[in-house]
Amino acid sequence: MPLLLPVRMNVFPTVGTLCVGLLALLFIGVTALDAQPSRAATASQFLVYIGTYTGTKSHGIYVMRLNASTGELTRPQLAAETAHPTFLAIHPNQRFLYAANEIGQFANRKNNGAVSAFAIDPQTGKLTMLNQESSGGGGPCHLVVDQTGKYLLVANYGGGSVEVLPVGEDGKVGQPTAFIQHRGSSVNRQRQEGPHAHGICLDAANRLAFVADLGLDRVLAYRLDADRGTLTANEPPFASVKAGAGPRHLAFHPNSRFAFVINELDSTITAFAYDARRGALTEVQTLPTLPGQFHGENTTAEVAVHPSGKFLYGSNRGHDSLAVFAIDPDKGALKLVEHVSTQGKSPRNFGIDPTGQWLLAANQSSDNVVAFRINPRTGRLTATGQVLEVAAPVCVTFLAAK
Repeated sequence: MPLLLPVRMNVFPTVGTLCVGLLALLFIGVTALDAQPSRAATASQFLVYIGTYTGTKSHGIYVMRLNASTGELTRPQLAAETAHPTFLAIHPNQRFLYAANEIGQFANRKNNGAVSAFAIDPQTGKLTMLNQESSGGGGPCHLVVDQTGKYLLVANYGGGSVEVLPVGEDGKVGQPTAFIQHRGSSVNRQRQEGPHAHGICLDAANRLAFVADLGLDRVLAYRLDADRGTLTANEPPFASVKAGAGPRHLAFHPNSRFAFVINELDSTITAFAYDARRGALTEVQTLPTLPGQFHGENTTAEVAVHPSGKFLYGSNRGHDSLAVFAIDPDKGALKLVEHVSTQGKSPRNFGIDPTGQWLLAANQSSDNVVAFRINPRTGRLTATGQVLEVAAPVCVTFLAAK
């Protein structure tokens, strides 16, 4: 029996607990080295990897298939067993996948999480464990591979730190080449008693790494030496958001002139102008992710720019919605388009497929991933009626398939 079987699934009652994120990449060609990233938008079939919180119903990383022409999704199947693979990233050569294992300790080092490396079978979608190394801190929650494929950068939420691990030609991760411990706190005594590095990403030039630290109310900037795998503080060293905002994730605009930070604690999004030469972020605008009439508890989770650069999406946990914004192409300012129910509870993360036609929203407290069609003219979302049952999913990563 093949690993991936086409199925159509209807909406079902929400149960259980989950959290999901979404990220998009591709696989093309007879071998991974033949991959052409510029062709991502033209691929018609994608493998979709899902990281999860493991437990009685989930056992690791799952895989399903997306038909980008129709939006049809297949039933998720187990690709690899591993503990709490809460965020995923794929190597630029498309042969390897990496997971941040949000575990309490690793190799007898208290409060350290782990990073796991896997080889990808492009035919079946299954993963083979290559090795595992310490993340250098507790609660690793986000990671990215640099564009050279030589280094993996990981953010540790619990430890409030950032680590860089070298990546070998065989895909294995090695001993760290850099480690930075954040210091400080902010005004929310429950959530900002110390640093909490929550998201890490690289600019398009692969020169600067930006870390959204929820505990410090700062987006810290580091210069990456892609030859030695080291990080040094940029000048300016950070951009600040409003005290108590709690920056979580950052997304760059395709034109590299703007960046957008979603703030978890006060349910806002901050738009920045980006000076790529200096590595400087300058605030353009901060606006709420919630409708004015909502007064319940809410935290945000994910932010993503549409491949066209025309629209921005952010998720609300509590209001249980996606906020859709239009992006001013000249200034980077945002204008609300709509709020759309995710048809579940507490959407942890979501992702847009590389073709820009489909958005998959994952609901933390209802064990489901809901598919939406994206209107290419307005950015508005329409539910397709497909709901995938996945136990405690956290991150979803796309890989263009044969």
